[in-house]
Amino acid sequence: MAKIKKLLVANRGEIALRVMRSAKEMGIRTVAVFSEADRNAMHVRFADEAYCIGPPPSSESYLRMGKIIEVAKRSGAHAIHPGYGFLSENEDFAELVEKEGLIFIGPSADSMRLMGSKLAAKEAVAKFDVPLVPGTSTPITDIAEAKAIAKKIGYPVLIKASAGGGGKGMRVVENENDFENQMERAISEATAAFGDGSVFIEKYVLKPRHIEFQIFGDKHGNVVHLFERECSIQRRHQKVVEEAPSAVLTPELRQKMGEAAVNAAKAANYYNAGTIEFIYDEDGSFYFLEMNTRLQVEHPVTELITGLDLVKLQIRIAEGEELPFRQQDLAIHGHAIELRVCAEDPANSFLPDIGTLQTYTRPQGHGVRVDDGYEEGMKIPVHYDPLLAKLVVHAQTRSLAMDKMIRAIEDYHISGVETTLGFGKFVMQHPAFRAGNFNTRFIENYFKPEMLKEPPAGSEESLAAALAFVLHHQQKPPTAARATSTAPISKWRKNRV
Repeated sequence: MAKIKKLLVANRGEIALRVMRSAKEMGIRTVAVFSEADRNAMHVRFADEAYCIGPPPSSESYLRMGKIIEVAKRSGAHAIHPGYGFLSENEDFAELVEKEGLIFIGPSADSMRLMGSKLAAKEAVAKFDVPLVPGTSTPITDIAEAKAIAKKIGYPVLIKASAGGGGKGMRVVENENDFENQMERAISEATAAFGDGSVFIEKYVLKPRHIEFQIFGDKHGNVVHLFERECSIQRRHQKVVEEAPSAVLTPELRQKMGEAAVNAAKAANYYNAGTIEFIYDEDGSFYFLEMNTRLQVEHPVTELITGLDLVKLQIRIAEGEELPFRQQDLAIHGHAIELRVCAEDPANSFLPDIGTLQTYTRPQGHGVRVDDGYEEGMKIPVHYDPLLAKLVVHAQTRSLAMDKMIRAIEDYHISGVETTLGFGKFVMQHPAFRAGNFNTRFIENYFKPEMLKEPPAGSEESLAAALAFVLHHQQKPPTAARATSTAPISKWRKNRV
């Protein structure tokens, strides 16, 4: 396959910049596409060429497959990188790209199609002896039949949409009396969100951890894993903090889960970057959850512990090269943690916030990485995901990485919108997180909005904080105070990734 000389990135924000930077280092020219809301965005200015593809709503811009293909051909691009979100897991788009004679930097449309259906994916990986949560193996909409299956599995059970993700069409049922009502709600929500009301029923793990394995395959049949990421700190079934490696995996369990991840990828004849997600039980059992057929938001933590550039690896595999290493060549180096810095208010149920970045100063220093797409003075568009940046740290040990993250959070100054920075510091300082003894219910079990509020005026805590502020700012110029949002509801039209 010919070398890629020009690459169109069918995305926006930090991931578009992330891909373009690696491409530039490879001598590849880049093409940006943008909506009218992103006309002055950083990824637009960074690219060698940039083309407006429509109004702000993603349905009229970043999701316009035909328009993106048209720009790719007009600009002379040889390949398209979809980033994550938007069209990144759309098999029709991958198929169209290849049909038009362009290279799609990702897996085949067939692999996407297979892994895009949770039930088809489970059926495929089961043939490769990948552990599955006890439950249904085919889609189901009949409530009476589903109730009988739930009784056989044993409560609590999880009802989950077959065609969806992001927590939509998902219901936990604690007992038989609640089953019918929750089943009806799950079917209704799944139908509205995905046009498919089929669900599956599975055993609900009471204290689950979310542990995923980064895998890579080439077009010559080679597949490896690049170790795990712990992604259990979540809100609304979506990740906020990710780290690598996990604090709970022994070398033996890591090898076992890694082999299962590789087998799951082989079940889909998979190549390029992908992620196998597992539910991990406190008894050491683990079960296949799903596969994400794209680059993940949290891929930087894997890059930091392996020393690999995953975007460059994606491009080389898309060009037809073999993986440049085997499983035995890979090793974990140190510990990495990522905090998703989102324009959200943790004190208001993590609802997205909007505004202008009045202050925006990134942290710096050894082992600190910021992937972002914003600058001071920029407005946060209401049309897209509220992710502002990914703050990532790397250190020799997990304890040192947590301490470095706290320092980096304190050095990250943002005002004009509420963010998850304060929540990130809360997590890093919490005894359960520091001990590695937590699960996906961390927020439910430990976090309350008032924990982020300033102490009342006149209290010892507030006086100490004021003194520290004065002493600090005698030595350096004042930084704008952090704005506080009082909006009781979200003004964000979400396009989650």
